[in-house]
Formats: sequence, C-alpha cells, structure tokens
Amino acid sequence: MMAASLLRRDKKATAAHLKADLKRTDNTAAVRQIHELLDDVLNPEKPATDTEALDWCKCLIAGGEAFEEFCKTVRSFDNATLCGLVWTANFVAYRCRTCGISPCMSLCAECFNNGDHTSHDFNMFRSQAGGACDCGDSNVMRESGFCRRHRLRTGENIPSIPRDLLLMSELVLPRFILSVIQYLRDGYTEPDSSTERDLQKVLQQLEPQISFLEELTKMGAAMRTVLTKILTNQQTFKELSMGQEDNLFAKKNYEKYLAALKNSGLVSVDDKHQSSGDVGAEGGAETLLGSAAPGSPDESSKEEDQDAGQSVGQRKRVKLSSSTKDLSIIECLKHKCFLEELLFWTIKYEFPQKKVTFLLNMLPDQDYKITFTKTFVQHYAFIMKTLMKSHESDTMSNRIVHISVQLFSNEELARHVTEECQLLDIMVTVLLYMMESCLIKSELQDEENSRHVVVNCSEALLKNNTYWPLVSDFINILSHQSVAKKFLEDHSLLMLWMSFVSFFQGMNLNKRELNEHVEFESQTYYAAFAAELEACAQPMWGLLTHCKVKETQEYTKTVVRYCLETLQIWFDAISFNDEPLPNQVTFHLPLHRYYAMFLSKAVKCQGLDLDSLLPDQEMLMKIMVHPLQIQACLSEIHSNMWVRNGLQIKGQAMTYVQSHFCNSMIDPDIYLLQVCASRLDPDYFISSVFERFKVVDLLTMASQHQNAVLDSEQERPMLEGALTFLVILTSLRIHLGMTDDEILRAEMVSQLCMNDRTHSSLLDLIPENPNPKSGIVPGSCSFEEMLSAVADFKAPVFEPGGSMQQGMYTPKAEVWENEFDPIMVVLRTVYRRDVQSAMDRYSAFLKQSGIHTGNPWPPYKERTPLHPCYKGLIQLLHCKTLHIVIFTLLYKIWMDHQNMSEHVLCMVLYLIELGLDNQVQDSKEDEEPCIEEHCHDSWFPGTNLISNLHHVINFVRVRVPETAPEVKREAPPSTSSEASSYGQNSRRLSANWRENLREAQVFSLVAERRRKFQEIINRSSSEASMVVRPKSSSTRWVPPGTPPQLVTEILEIRESMLSLLVKLHQKLSSKQNSLSESWLDSMDMSRHAHGDGITAIERILTKAATRSCQIKRSIRDICGKVHPPVPPKKNSPTDKKAMDKEERRQRARERQQKLLAEFASRQKSFMETAMDVESPETEAAMDLGTSEMMESEVLYDCVICGQSGPSTEDRPAGLVVLLQASSVLGHRCKSGEAKNLPTSDEEHIYSADTCAVAHDVRLTLLQRFFKDSSCLQSVSIGWDGGVYVQTCGHTLHIDCHKLYMESLRNDQVLQGFSVDKGEFTCPLCRQFANSVLPCRPGRGSETGAWHSPANKKISVLIKEVEALQDNLGLFPTESNLSKEMESVIKDIKNTTQKKYMDYGKNPGSPDNDFLFMYSLARTNLELELVHRGGNLCCGGASAAAKRSCLNQLFHVLAMHMRLYSIDSAYNPWTKLTQLTQSRETDGFDEERPEVPMLFRDVPSLLIIFVLTMPQPLRKEHFTCVVKMLYNLQFIQALAALSTKLRPEERQAWSSSGAIKKARANAETSFEVLLGHVISELSKCNNLYAVVVEDIMLSSSVWSPQSVEFSLQQYCLPFLRLACLLQHHLYGDDLTGCEEQEEFSSLAACLGLAPAPSVASNPVNSASCLEWAVSAFDLVTHWCAEVKGLSQVQAEQSLTLLVQDPQWAPPRLLQLPDNYNIIFQYYHRKACAVCKKVPKDPALCLVCGAFVCLKGVCCKQQGICECVLHSQHCGAATGIFLLINASVIIIIRGHRFCLWGSVYLDAHGEEDRDLRRGKPLFLCEERYRVLEQQWVSHTFDHINKRWGPHYNGL
Repeated sequence: MMAASLLRRDKKATAAHLKADLKRTDNTAAVRQIHELLDDVLNPEKPATDTEALDWCKCLIAGGEAFEEFCKTVRSFDNATLCGLVWTANFVAYRCRTCGISPCMSLCAECFNNGDHTSHDFNMFRSQAGGACDCGDSNVMRESGFCRRHRLRTGENIPSIPRDLLLMSELVLPRFILSVIQYLRDGYTEPDSSTERDLQKVLQQLEPQISFLEELTKMGAAMRTVLTKILTNQQTFKELSMGQEDNLFAKKNYEKYLAALKNSGLVSVDDKHQSSGDVGAEGGAETLLGSAAPGSPDESSKEEDQDAGQSVGQRKRVKLSSSTKDLSIIECLKHKCFLEELLFWTIKYEFPQKKVTFLLNMLPDQDYKITFTKTFVQHYAFIMKTLMKSHESDTMSNRIVHISVQLFSNEELARHVTEECQLLDIMVTVLLYMMESCLIKSELQDEENSRHVVVNCSEALLKNNTYWPLVSDFINILSHQSVAKKFLEDHSLLMLWMSFVSFFQGMNLNKRELNEHVEFESQTYYAAFAAELEACAQPMWGLLTHCKVKETQEYTKTVVRYCLETLQIWFDAISFNDEPLPNQVTFHLPLHRYYAMFLSKAVKCQGLDLDSLLPDQEMLMKIMVHPLQIQACLSEIHSNMWVRNGLQIKGQAMTYVQSHFCNSMIDPDIYLLQVCASRLDPDYFISSVFERFKVVDLLTMASQHQNAVLDSEQERPMLEGALTFLVILTSLRIHLGMTDDEILRAEMVSQLCMNDRTHSSLLDLIPENPNPKSGIVPGSCSFEEMLSAVADFKAPVFEPGGSMQQGMYTPKAEVWENEFDPIMVVLRTVYRRDVQSAMDRYSAFLKQSGIHTGNPWPPYKERTPLHPCYKGLIQLLHCKTLHIVIFTLLYKIWMDHQNMSEHVLCMVLYLIELGLDNQVQDSKEDEEPCIEEHCHDSWFPGTNLISNLHHVINFVRVRVPETAPEVKREAPPSTSSEASSYGQNSRRLSANWRENLREAQVFSLVAERRRKFQEIINRSSSEASMVVRPKSSSTRWVPPGTPPQLVTEILEIRESMLSLLVKLHQKLSSKQNSLSESWLDSMDMSRHAHGDGITAIERILTKAATRSCQIKRSIRDICGKVHPPVPPKKNSPTDKKAMDKEERRQRARERQQKLLAEFASRQKSFMETAMDVESPETEAAMDLGTSEMMESEVLYDCVICGQSGPSTEDRPAGLVVLLQASSVLGHRCKSGEAKNLPTSDEEHIYSADTCAVAHDVRLTLLQRFFKDSSCLQSVSIGWDGGVYVQTCGHTLHIDCHKLYMESLRNDQVLQGFSVDKGEFTCPLCRQFANSVLPCRPGRGSETGAWHSPANKKISVLIKEVEALQDNLGLFPTESNLSKEMESVIKDIKNTTQKKYMDYGKNPGSPDNDFLFMYSLARTNLELELVHRGGNLCCGGASAAAKRSCLNQLFHVLAMHMRLYSIDSAYNPWTKLTQLTQSRETDGFDEERPEVPMLFRDVPSLLIIFVLTMPQPLRKEHFTCVVKMLYNLQFIQALAALSTKLRPEERQAWSSSGAIKKARANAETSFEVLLGHVISELSKCNNLYAVVVEDIMLSSSVWSPQSVEFSLQQYCLPFLRLACLLQHHLYGDDLTGCEEQEEFSSLAACLGLAPAPSVASNPVNSASCLEWAVSAFDLVTHWCAEVKGLSQVQAEQSLTLLVQDPQWAPPRLLQLPDNYNIIFQYYHRKACAVCKKVPKDPALCLVCGAFVCLKGVCCKQQGICECVLHSQHCGAATGIFLLINASVIIIIRGHRFCLWGSVYLDAHGEEDRDLRRGKPLFLCEERYRVLEQQWVSHTFDHINKRWGPHYNGL
C-alpha cells in the first residue's frame, strides 16, 4: 500500500526522503519501504521497454540529486591506477613491442600519446576483435611505457568515498540486476525452435538497461567495487534468484532458467541416459570420461551405421584417472552468484557486444577479475558448445577472444586458474571434444580397414576456423612458463594432447588422378594447413620456448617418448609395414614434426645425446617413409604428374614451403630425414630415395630402357628432383649445427638474392618462430643489424614515367660473392621462377664485377661444420650405391643419353664435391692401390669416395633389349671401340649379394630393399614408348624371364669417375685436350669459386688431387692419354639432331636480325613523324630559304592507315587530342607559399584569395553596372572549368579515326575507357585521348611574306587592321573539314559543365558563346605559361610545348568566331587608336554604358582581335595590335600604381609630371604620364579618398626604380601571353634569358623595343610606348569614361581599376611531415554535411575539403560526395587523400585510379590501409610528382590502372 503511495509522488523527492531515512541508525523501515517500492517498479511482468523503471532506479541511486551530478561526484573518488578502457572492433589502438611484456599488450590512443615511445618499436592497428587498454598494468607491460596519468598513479592519493553516497546503490542494484536477468531468462528460446531474430529483439528491448549498467562501470573504482560485491555475493543470489515464493511469474521464470541449464554440460543429459545401458547408471559421467575422452562421448548415437561406430570405438582409449580430474567439465553448470548467471546468458545470447563491454569494463577491479576468470573457465565447455552451434561464429569468436585475451595474458592469473580450476584439463578436453565432432576414417595406406580417424577438412568447423578462439587461448596460456611446465609435467595431459594431434596426422589426403581430370577442385587444403599451423604447430612452438635449458631435459624426454608411442599407435592403426601406397600423399604429419622439433631442441639447447632419444632401426625406417614421400611428391607435382588433380595440388606444394609454414613443415621433415639418414644404412637410404622418386629404371648404362612408372618427359625432372633432394639433405644445416644468427642470415640472404625486397616483405618472408608470442626474431643479433650487414638500402627513385618505387634492400657485393647459396634458395622458393631470378641476378653481378662473363653455374658453398651427433649423415656421400649412381650418370651425360641435363650434371658434381669436403674419419686404407680382381662382378672395392674416384670399371653386365645397339650380332671381333662409343652399362650381380646374405640376418628389411634395388637397376627394357604401360602398380615387378627380348650383354667400359670427369671437361670446353698433364701444378684455387661447369670440374679435380697422391697420379695419366670418343655413324639420330639444332639456330638468328632491322627503321620513321608535328619551327626554318612565298604544304602521317599526305577539305587529317576541363588556373593564389592543411579546429582555409574567385567577383561587378555584351568582352572566363587541349603529337585521317572507333565499339575486351564517350587510346603511342582536332590545309606556320618586316608607319597599319576587322572574311563553304571543326567545338563544349559556360544575363546568347571561345584560347595559353614555370625565361620548346596544339586550336576557333562580327560602333579598336566623340546618351536610353577601357582585360582584347581578323594574319598587323594594347596596359598599370601612393606623394608626382610635359619625350616618360593619370583620375568622384586607410600604414617611399619595377611586373603577364601567341602563330623562337631581363627580352621579341645590344641599358617600360594619337588626349579620354560613371561607387571603381594580373603558380596544400597528425585529427572528425564520423573519410588536397568517400549519407542525386566535390572543386578532377588508408585516389571525369601514397615509413615503403601501422613521413619528391601531374594535366597518361567509379566514390 505504502509503495503505491510512494509511486505517485515525485521521484526526486521520494528518493531524497528515502535516502535520509536510510541514514538513520535504525533504518529497517526505510529498507522495507525501498524493497516494496522496487517490487512494484521492477515488476518482471512489465514489458522491458517500459522506461519508467529505469528512471526510478536512476533517481533512487542518485538519492534525490540529478543523476549526472551524482555521476560526477562518484567519479571524483575514482582511485583506479589502471586505464582499462574497453574498445570494440575497428577501434584504432597502439601496440609497443619495446614496452610490452605480453605480445597482446595494447594501448588506447590517449595513453599512447601521453606516454613516451620515441624510437620504440610500436605500431598503430585497427582492432579486429576489440580489446582493452593495458596502461597501468605492470603484469602486461613495463612501467616505463605508462602514460603520465598512470605512471604517477594519481589514483592512489584520492580520499576514500563517503559511505552514504553509495548506500542506495547497494540496495537498488541487486534488484535491478535481477530484473535484467529475469528478462533474459524470459526472452530466451532455444535457437532451433526460434529464429536468431527473436534473441536480437530481446536484446534490443534491454538496450537501455544494459547501457545503464555500462554507464555505472564508467563511474570509476568506487562504483565498480559495489557492483563486484553484488555480482559475486552468493548469499544475495540465493535470496533473490528464485524470486518471491508467492509470485507465480517468478517461479516459471526460474524453471525456464533451470531448463536452459540442463544441456550446459559437455555431455548432454539425454546422452547420459542412453549410455547408461552399457555403463552403470550412477557412474555415467565418470566412466565416460574415464573411457571415452578422445573418442566421441557417445559413439553409437553419433555414427549412422553401427559397424563404423564400433570400429571407431574400438581404438585405443586413453585412460584419464577419474579420481583426480574435476568432473565439472562434463556435468551441468551450477550457478552460485549473479556473475555466473550473467555470463551464462551472455553466452546463450552469443556474446552481445554491450554485455561483453559491461563485463570487461569491470576488470580493473581485482576481486572481480579473479572471480570472473574462474567463472569464465567454468563455462568454457559451454562456450565451445554454443560456438559450434552458432550461425555467426565469426563475430562470436571475436567476442570470446576479446574477453579471454584480457584474462589469460596475465601470467599470475593464468597460473592461479590452472592450479585451482584445472584450466589445462578443461582446455584440452574441450578441444578434443570439439574435434571429435568432425572425424572421418583415414584412407591413408589401407583404404578399407584403417582404424585411424582424422578430422574432415571440409567441415564448417575447420573451414571457418571455428576452433580458432579455443586454440588461441591455449597458445596464450602456454606462453606462460609456469603454466607450460605444469602441462609438460602432467603425463596424462600430454598423452591426451598427443591423441588430439594425431587427429590431424594424415588429414586432407590427396590421391593422384590417373585418368580423368578431377571434376571439382576442393579448396579444403587451406583449412588443413591453417589447422595444422594453429592447432598443432603453434602450441608446439609455445612449448618449445620453455625447453631451452639443461634443466628442462626431462620435459623433452617425456614429449619425445609420447611422440614415439603415439606414432607407433598410428602406424598400427593404418597397418603400415614398409612400402607407402603409391599415388597418395598427405602434407600433414604433425606427430613427425613434434618429434623432430623436440629432438632438434634436445640436441641443440639441452645437450642431450641424440641416440638416447631415437627408437630402433625398424621404427626409424617407418618414420622416414612419409616425409620422404612428401619430398618425392613435391617433385612429381612440379613434373606435372599430378596435373589431373587441378591447381589446388600445386597450391598445397607451394603452401608447404611458404614462409609462414616452412619452419613448421618442410624444415622439420627434412631434419627428420637427416636424422634417419645418419642412423640407417646409407645404401638402403639412397636406394629408397631413388625408388621413391621412381627413377631407378633410368639408372642404367644402356642407352634404352623401359620405365614402368614414368613417362619419358617426366624422367628428367624427377631425376633432377631426386638429386637436388640429396644435395639439400646432405648440405642443409638449419637444425644440424647452425646458430640462430647464422640461420637468420642465411634466410635473409636467400630471400634478397631472389629479388630486391622491401623491409616489410622481408620481415614477412623470413620464417620466424611462429609462436606468435615471441614477437621478436630469435637470435642475439637483431633483424635490423643483420639486414644492414647483408644488404644495401636503395632509396625510392622516381622514374620519369611516374612509376612509384618503394625503398628496397639489395644484397651487398660480398654477399653475392661469398654467401649466395642456391641450395637455400631452392628450398625457400615458392615459385620455380624465383630460382631462375636468383641465378640471373647472380650472373648479372658476376658480369658487372668482371668475375665471370659466361653463363655461371650455381656456386658451391662451404657449409658450417656438422654437430657431432649428426656425423652419420656423411656416410650417405660415401656409400657404394651413391657412387654407382654417380658413375652411371657421369657416363650417361658423357654419352649424351636422353633425359640428361646440365642440372643433373651440376647436382652430381655437387654431390662429389660434398663427398670430398666431408670425409669419413676412419678410412686408413685410402692410399693402397686396390687389386682389381673380378672386374665386372663388384663395382667398387670400398665405400670411400676418394678411393672409388680413380677405381676403373672395365666391364659391365647389362640386360638390354635385343634391338639395342649393344647386342653383338656376329662372332665377337674386337669391337671395343663400338662398345665404348655407345658405352652401355649394367649393374654388378653376385659378389656383393654374397656379402649381403651375411648381413641379411641382421636386417631382413634392408637386404630385401637393397636386393630389389639392384634388381630394378639391372633390369632394362626397350624404349618406354614402345611398351604399353602396365596400369596398376602391383604389376610393376615383372617376374624375371617374361620379357623375351631382354638379353644380357657384357660391355667394355674401362673408365673411372676421374676419367669421365676429365672427358666431360673436354666435352664442355669442346677442346680435344683441354687439360694438359701439368695443369694441376699451376692451379690457383681462388679463381674457382664462381664459374660454369668447366670451373666446377677443375675445382673438383684439384680438391681430389690435394686429398690424395694416388688421385694426382691418376689425373696425370688420364690427361696424358685421353682421346675423344669416336664419332658415331653418320646416320645416328643424335648427330642429325645436333645438325638440325645448329641449322635451326642459324635460321632463327637470321629471322631475328631481319625483324630487328625492320623494327629499327619503323622506329626511325616514328621519330620523324613525331618531330614533324611537334615542332613547326623546323619546317618554317627550312622554308625560309628564299624571301618569296613558298607554298610547301605540310604532310601528315596517319598512324592508322600509315599513308602520308596533306590535310584537305575533303579528307582532313587531325591531331589526336585529349580535352579536359580544368580548374588548375582558378586555384592560383597571390602568394607563392602553399596553404597548410588544417590539423586542428582553430585552423581554416579561405578560398577568397584564389584567381577564380577574384575573376568571378570582377565579372559580377561589371555586370551590375555595364552593358552585358560589353562585359562579356572585357574579361576572360575559364579559370574554373576551362577546357585544356593537349596532344600526343600523332595525326590521323578523320575518316580512319571513325572506323577505328567503330572497331573499338565492337571490341568485347574490357577497356579502361568509355568508347561511347568518344574516348580511345592513340593507336601509335597508346596515350589516352577523346577527340581529334582537324588540321587546317595549307602551310605549317605563316612563312615568307607574312614574316617580311614592314616599314609602314604605325598609322597606316592601324587603318589596315581596322579594315581587316570590318572585312569579315569569306564564310567557309560546307565541307568535311568545316563539319569536323564544328564537331570538335561541340566536343569542347561537352567537356566542361554548363555552369562554366553561361556567364551572360541571357543564356544561349552569341555573346556568351563568344566569351567561351576566346577564353578557351586564353586558358590554353595561360596553362602553357604555367607549365613553362610561369615565365618565358627558359625560352625554347619545353615538354609542355610538345603537348601543345595551340596553332591548330587557334584556326578552329578563328573559323568558329567568324560567325560573330563586332559592331563597329562598339569596336574597342577605335577607342584604342583614335579619339572618338563619346555618343551622347539620352536620359531615356535604357542601355547601360559600355565597360570603360581602363576596366578591360588587355590579354582578352588581344585574343579577341586576333581571332576575329581573317586568318592567316600578317605579322606586321599582329605587332601593331600588340603595340596599341601595350599602351592601354601601361596606362592601366599607372592607374593601379597611383592608388597605392600616399596623398602627398601623389601630389608630388603629379606636379613633377606637369613640369616635364613640354619635353620632347613626354609621351614615353612614365613620370609625365603618371602625373597626367593622377590629375585626370583626381577629378573622379573621390576615387582616391577610399584608399587612404591602408596606405597610411605603409611607410616606404616610392622611388623611380621601384615605380619602374612595379610597372614592369604589371605589364609582364600581357607580354608573356602575346609572345607565346606569336610563337604559336608565326613559329618565332622564344629566346631564353635571365629573370631580371625578361621584360626587355620579351619587348624586343614582340617588336616593342629594339633588340637589346650587349652594352645598352635595360629597356624601361615607358620607352616601349608608341602612340598613334596624342597620348595625353587619349588618356584623358579613357579616364573620362571612368569619371562618367555616376552610379558606380568609388570603392567599386577602385576594385575594377586595380586588376593585379600577377598570380603565383598553382600549389596543392602543404601537408604535415608526420602522417599521424593528419590521422589523429581527421579519422574521428565528423562530416560537415551528415554530422557523422565517416566510415571512409577523405580529404581534398586542392582545397582541404573533408568528405565522405562512398558515404550513402552524403549522396545527392545518386552521386557520392567525392565525385560531387571533384566536379565543383576541380571541374571533374579530384585529388583525395584517404585518411584510413594513407593512399591518394584521383578522380578524372567518370574514371578513378589509385595513385599511391605520398607518405612512406622509415624504410621508404607505403603502408596502404595502414596495415602495418608504422609511423609514416611525407615524401617530398612523391608529393612534388603528384603536384606536377596535377598542374600538367597528365594523370591520364601516367597512371595506367583506371576504372569507372559509377558515381559511387
């Protein structure tokens, strides 16, 4: 009742009243009141969306004051010393490796920027899963890295919070949390019965409540303590969780919760009842755990068919002693506090972000952290079950890791939970359980009845990496030494783990397709490799980091023991004996690799004896089989034997050796094989290798043989593969004695030798310990030091093509010379082409340094000495079997048998040299000459290579086909020559077998294998192609005697390895006796390190000779008596082949010569055409031979049809041009300094001072007061959106072009341009273009008479010009040419937007068009000036001039302008040259006045005059026009100057001018004229009165020099433009000059002043004036026009009068040096339009605008903001910096391209998308290149990768 009355009262008052009651000593009544109130307010039956309850809670907690105030108060008592800021995915955070103890350490931007991390190894990153800031937590990072706030621990000296502040919270919050939990219980339905959406709905309704909890956590430590108490108090939970007894709803609610709990155990309840049949019901769980941990918990219900279930169920069980282990893993969950139930629902609802954030925000509270971690562990199995069912497993995984990484990175905590909650057991069991859900039967070896099960890689669990969060946690806790030790000490756990690993052993089995190509290429191999790396290898590396010292020997022994046991179980399960099944391969042998890596560590770091860890010989033989199978299959895959399995098998072979996988895969495999080889019988090992590589049949001395398993084209690559493998096996020392530093060095060198590398790609390519916890490359020497020791840095260079290079590292010369190791390169290359690339670079180095000029062979590299444990490996090089193979191959190569190659010889020689360098210690009988008895029975007397080298083999018994040339057909005469020339050979038979029988008792397997090997080697049959290949592998062993045509022959050989080497030396050097007898004495070893095969043989012979005198003698003998092999019969196939080859080569050479010659001539003609068009001057100069007119027509080459001819009216030729709208000119400013990009809220950019704005203001002002048509002739437009025309200089017939466009239209290929918009690429130079500019028929430049100097008086010329202006010229007749000219004008108009063309009052009027036309010329002239650097000092033709087509453009415009005539009454020419009476305007005349001459833009007038007079214009008339306009420009300059003077100065100049007026040269003296202008303008209505204020401030006085300088600067822009125009119209040369002489040089060039002689003084500006009528009258007249403007105010007159034509060159914004400054300011900045923080923010580098890239929020009419901005800022050209990617994109019209980045890191590399997050710095050169491309409009030509943006950027 009382509650009801309270409810009606005001919330604040009630709260205050209750709080006061609570403070009393006896407060039971108050407590009861509050509870009753809460019962009502937080009634669980109310809908969650009812906000009333939340408001009540806020009021109550705040105890009557405003909630915000309360928050502030509580926060002021925050004494936390940790930051603990929690963030979600995509947040930008930092990680500093220098400060981190745990590699997962991360900092928020604020803490990072407030800490000192200069010169640390840090990076910025975008959080994938979310995280929390570790600042202040010394368990995770070093204190030196804390930010200021957390280093000083300001939290500690804050007073403790007054108790009554939080009294209310302690009462209200438990009830509030309960109500949240009740809503969660109520809303939950099992996912199978409901959709995902229902859960989302419940969460949405609870959003405000959970946000409120989150708010509470942010109030600081005091509030967190209260929350912790409530969440972890078991009593509270007991009292509240059931709800009130009498409340029915609460009861139901609780039952729902119990039902949800029911299935939370690892084994669900239903399973238990089923299994209780075979197990006593009461002990269900224990028995299950005891018996079935690695199997599935309940097989029968899992497998469909009973038998399969049985077979899986019968494999060995791992006993987990049920007494010690905690059964809670399996049992249902039981909750004891709110925190546990809250986590339970968080999991059930699949980790909603808000709840995760709430739970993490609480972590800074230590008590909470411990309880929460335990709770998390307790729910671990449940998390896994939920994860496996989830549809959104990716998101869920991220959220799980977001939590777990915060808990398990802390060693203290991890150890605590391991000891108290069996964390390790739980993790391993949960992982096992998870993998058991997707097991299938392994088909490796025994397809039918294998008992081994493996994971199925095509299951979602593996494909989607669902196991990732669990494995990642496991790796994380193993990185803590204390935890890892517990793991290694717990044998039952280790055994469990091994059984887990064995699930991956042999997964993803490949079977070779022999007939059809496989239909569907599965991509499951990604999943398999990822699973082995993450679930097996990374935990292994984690454990290995703790087995580094002697004290940990026991651990290693244990792991090795269990590895062997599990391997044995595995061999039994797949029933393996000794032969692997052919045509099967799996790349996944994690058990082998665990064994190998722990062995390696034991020997390398712990000083254990290898033999004590090795099993018996038979086990070793088994162990070596599968790794060897992989090596052979790699070779098969590269020999295209697996091509029917599709590309994915190549993908597997590449991934296996790829840098992230190699040290967990191929390296342990090869190491394991090395261990086996060092302990097994070498003959057995070698024979296994050749058999596995399927090349045994090839190793015969017969010239023909039959190979049962390989096609003949596969034999050579397989043989090369086998030999290369042997070389790698015997020479690789990664695990056999190299130190970590040496390994790092070798890895680095091999990567750098393949290609120059950037720093980041090198870091990525060097395999580091893949334990992600290590963070640093092992070894004492750091990566950077090693890098600087082996490589030189090549700074990024800029090629003129604009291709951007990164900073690269390239090997030092001494590295090439001494350390290049081809074997390491072969081992590490993913693509075979990289090996070739390394060899090419090596030979380039040798050529360059003059060491060797030919084609070098891979150099032989000395190896680091073997660790004593592995000495047995050397036996491989000293065993008879290998020597027989070497002998046979040397012989075959010498005899040119098929399928031999240089590579084979190279590897054979490598093996011999390795043998010579690695001697077996105990051979003493070396020097005794051997007695050669049974010549063809035994091959070699002993095993030592040195004694076998000179052992001569006389006869060999072979079995050959009857058809073979070896078979002797008549009675045997002495045909020794024939026999040796075809020298076929066979294997020894019985002698060694007898010895072998003696050994046979010991190893039956070895003898058997060896006998087979001998048998295979000796069997030899006819050419493979003649025999049908047996299908199945079982028929491979042909019973002896079946092939009838095999005959045994005895061949005479009489060679030793030495003699064969000497003969091969002759063969290679193609000299008869290439080695004289005495060559050994003069040997110099040093020059043998690099070279080709000849060098290699010499090196080997020298080494052998120094090792033994016997060999030295033999070599002498052999060199003395060698003779070349007798040439075979004429018709022998090899001979014919060789001749054919030579002839073919000769022909090819001739063909090539011919092609080259043709190409050269074409190139020459191309150069000539290019010249022809680009420099009309040359043409002109040639024609100037005589002074009479020469009508030489210009010839144009059409680049499409290749014909050359003039451009005619009917068949016009045209220039290939690109038209583009440009606002570059409009962005010029007065100051030459670039504007800075704003990087704080205080800075801004103003655009009012730009050229475009200034001209706009001017035109608007003129249009206010003057006649529109006159206004439109007084200024130019086109500063913004003007059209720039540029050409590549190539011409084509316009009709050819139309056909070309037609063909492009029909071309289906995707082009980077849009043919419909008229875009194409020049057919010759492929430059981008979009129109063709017709060339005018006739001569090139105006020549002859048009140039002849005129001696006419100026007045005569003026009259002529006037006459020309009235004479409108003939209107052109309708022809193809005129049509094309019209169409090009149309193209030009379509290039820019309408708003840039319509400036008139009445759109579409001819005046408007007229303005656009002449402005077009102005824009192109001005741009060319900008390209020439803003002045004409450099003279000559520039790069810009080559692209210019102003001459042609002028003619097109002139033709078009003839449509308009200037009304002679309004013709400005008359006003320039004569005194006209101003027409009296009636007061009623509506028409506004014309623009006064002094307000007009002089360059515009020049262009108008030139374009409206008939073409071609005589040069004298042009000069006349320029002179008259110069007068006007000069007076304008004086008028502008006069406004800058102070009144008293103005008075002085005026009077001094008046005094000198009478002088003769008064009209060309600036003083007089200035005085005159001042006196005339003073009459204007107080014009000078306006300017007083500014000028009073400047104190400088104007001297005559400064006045002269100012006048020159004012007139220069006009002179430059006129000069440039003259250059294009008449082909006049532009002379270069110094900057200070530019004025006089230009004046002379234009004929305004005499050509400056050396001695003369510089020209002064007034002396260039030439008046037609009295200067003073004319000036008075001009000033009078200004005076007459009654309605224009003085300020506006002044603005119009002072038009400063000087503009600085266009610049992009100045960017800050450090990219972080831009990033930090802009990546969180809100967009001005949509007020949101954009997902992809971008910055315009021209004007600094901040826009949303691709943002739908700012779209207008379907166009996104970047594209819109590019249209209005740059007339469809935009340059944007993408803030989140540090890259620049260019938008040009409808296309865009990624330009690259102007910010590089310390190693000269871009960091696109900020993936590496290293500090970036502005690269000035790149930025200049960007600016240069913008100003010169060459984006389209230089950047190649363009694509359409469909307005979506």
